[in-house]
Amino acid sequence: MQTIISCIQKISPCKQSTIDLLTSKMTRHEFPKKHILIKSGIIDKNFYFIEKGLTRSYCIINGEEATSWFSQEGDITFSMLSCYENKPGYEYVDLLEDSIIYSISIQELNKLYFDNIEIANWSRLIHQKAFLDLELRHIALATQSATERYHNFLKERSGLVNRVKLSHIASFIGVSQVTLSRIRANYFLT
Repeated sequence: MQTIISCIQKISPCKQSTIDLLTSKMTRHEFPKKHILIKSGIIDKNFYFIEKGLTRSYCIINGEEATSWFSQEGDITFSMLSCYENKPGYEYVDLLEDSIIYSISIQELNKLYFDNIEIANWSRLIHQKAFLDLELRHIALATQSATERYHNFLKERSGLVNRVKLSHIASFIGVSQVTLSRIRANYFLT
């Protein structure tokens, strides 16, 4: 659980007693690659912390998977509609690698927010960062060329390039796999 704790402390330093309180409410899981952690159309009642492994969030649009996010060691993943609205989510989250994941129920996490200001502040900061990342991604999809989006992916998420299928990267940056292959061919020629 050291990776998770380290990332929490990096975002918002907490007392050891706060870390102990939060981690005491978590349940450890080991899941194999291709396990579907969160399913569309289901109310998922958990918030997940990734100790080891990699997840991909995606929706199915016109029969095609549209990748919306990747979460790796130290990150979190959850169903936004389930967490915020107690409604069935629209995304799937599957595991791209064998993973060790810790879960905490959203109900329990919400109680901790009221009881512990450090946990509430950590959550506020991590959600602010996620919201900003989503906003910047949305703006990039609207204003940048496919080549620029790929270069930004390489710069900002270089650790994922060898861990994620090209089809998932193409979907994430909003291009076809053929277009991504052309971009990559030109990128390696320069």
